Amino acid sequence: MQETPTEFENPRFLRLNQVVEKTGISRSTVYLYLNQGRFPKPVHVSERLVAWVESEVDAWMQERIAARKSA
Repeated sequence: MQETPTEFENPRFLRLNQVVEKTGISRSTVYLYLNQGRFPKPVHVSERLVAWVESEVDAWMQERIAARKSA
């Protein structure tokens, strides 16, 4: 039986516009949170291209949901 690939075996990169669409927060807020250490760091895909690992963005969203539930 074959195991399901983990997020590290099949990572998916999200560009900034996809991060904005997925999270519902603005571009400026993404960078504000990033500078404050409150959002996952992007990966440098090339010299001029950065992207976020989708599983890290998903984990951040789950943390926000968990924080709401515990408040």
